[in-house]
Amino acid sequence: MSKTSRRTYLKGLGVSLALPLLDSQAWADKDPKPPLRLGFMYMPHGVIMDQFWPASAESFLSAPPPALESLRPVLSQCVLMKGISGVPIAPFNGAPHALELSTWLTAMLPAADKRNEIHIAISADQIAANHVGAFTAIPSLELATMPQTWKENQEGLNEGYYSHCSFRSPTQALPAEVNPRNVLYRLFNKQEQTGGARSSSPMSPLDRSLLDIVLGGAKDLRRTLPVSDQRKLDEYLDSVRSVERRIAAIELRQKDAALEKAGVRPSNRRASDSPPIEIRIPEGDKRSEYMQVMCDLNILAFQTDTTRVSTYIGSTPNGASYPELGFNDQHHSNTHHNNDPEKVRKVARITEFNIAQFAYMVKKMAGLREGSGTLLDNCIMMWGSGLEDGNKHTRENLPFILAGGGGGSLKTGRFFPDTKGNQGDLLTTLLACAGIPVDRPVGIATKQIEELKA
Repeated sequence: MSKTSRRTYLKGLGVSLALPLLDSQAWADKDPKPPLRLGFMYMPHGVIMDQFWPASAESFLSAPPPALESLRPVLSQCVLMKGISGVPIAPFNGAPHALELSTWLTAMLPAADKRNEIHIAISADQIAANHVGAFTAIPSLELATMPQTWKENQEGLNEGYYSHCSFRSPTQALPAEVNPRNVLYRLFNKQEQTGGARSSSPMSPLDRSLLDIVLGGAKDLRRTLPVSDQRKLDEYLDSVRSVERRIAAIELRQKDAALEKAGVRPSNRRASDSPPIEIRIPEGDKRSEYMQVMCDLNILAFQTDTTRVSTYIGSTPNGASYPELGFNDQHHSNTHHNNDPEKVRKVARITEFNIAQFAYMVKKMAGLREGSGTLLDNCIMMWGSGLEDGNKHTRENLPFILAGGGGGSLKTGRFFPDTKGNQGDLLTTLLACAGIPVDRPVGIATKQIEELKA
C-alpha cells in the first residue's frame, strides 16, 4: 500500500490511524474480532485444601467445594488443575512470604548473589504487555488492594519482593495503584489538579508527518545496506512503529471518548455489544466494595480496549485483616492454624471471600456482550496463590482458577485432578493460548500443558 493510498484510507476512517494498528486488525476491520485479554488476580497464604479442591472431575460442575460456591454460575467457563507445583525456594528456605508473590508470575527465584536488590525475571504479564501493549493506550494495568510498603527482609531479600508480582525487567518492579479514583482518571486520561479540581488532560499533538518521513526514508535507505546493517535498521524501524501504534491507540481512545460523551456509539464496538459499565467509587470502608470497584475498573479497561493485560493483588503477605467477616485477626496469623478448627474456619472464610470477588468480576464479564459472545469469552482470567498451604508453606499443588474461553483457545468446564506441570509451564501455556509469541520458557517451565488447550 503506497503512502498516498494509506493516507486516503485513514482519512476515510475519520481518524488518523497508523497502518500497523490496522494490520493487527485491532478493531479496524469491517467485522472485527475482539482482542484477547489476560488478567491475573492474587491472594496470599494458600487455601484450606479439602475445601478448595473438587472431590472429582465428575463432580466439579454439579457439586463444587465450599471455596468455589460463588463461581457456580460460571463453572462451565472455568478450569482447575491440581498438581501445578511452585518454584522450589532453596536456598531461600526462610523466605516463603517474600517469594510467594514475587515468583507467582515470574516462575523464577531472585538472584542469590544480589539479594538486597531487585533481580528476578520479567513477569508473564509484562511478556504479554510487550507484545500487545503497543495497540492500547495503557500497555498493562497494575492494581492492588494494599499499599506496597511492607518492611521485612527474609533471607536478606529486598523488601520489594513482598508486595510486587509484575516486573517490567529483571531489575524493575512495577508499582500497583491502590486508589480507584486514580485508576479511573488514568483510564480516561484525566488528572487531579491542585485543590481537587478535575479536568481533562489531552495528549500533546504529535507530528505524524515526521514519523512518515522517518519510516519512508528508512525504507529507502534499507535497500542500499548490507544484510548486517539491515538487521540493525529493522530494529530501529520496529521501535518507531511501536511509537506510531501507541499514538494511534491513544488517538482512537480519545476519539471514542468524545463520541461516547456526545451519545454516539464508537466505531470499535458493534451495536450489539454491551455499553461500558458505570463505575461508582465506594465511600465506605468495606473491603468487598473496594475490591469490587477495582474489579469493575479492570472490566472497564478491557471493555474499552484501554488495556489488554492486568494484574490485581487482592492482598499481600502479612498485614491483611477482614473485619467484614466478623473477626479482626490477621490472615497470616490464622494460616498458622496447627489444625485448630476455629482458625481453619477463618482461613476458609477468607479464601471464600477472595474467590467471591474474583467470581464477581468474571460473572459480570460473562454478562457483557462482545462480538458473537461475551467479554469473558475473549479473556483468560487467572486467580491464584503463591502457596498451597499457609500452615506449612508447601508449594506442591498451588491453587489456580482459570476463567474465560481465551477466544476459543481454552476448553473450559473441567477439573484436572492430577496435572503434571509447574508454575512456569502454566504461564507459558497461557501466553501461548493468548497468542503471545514466547521465544523461551517462562521461569522454570519445561513444556506446555497441552490438555489445557481446546
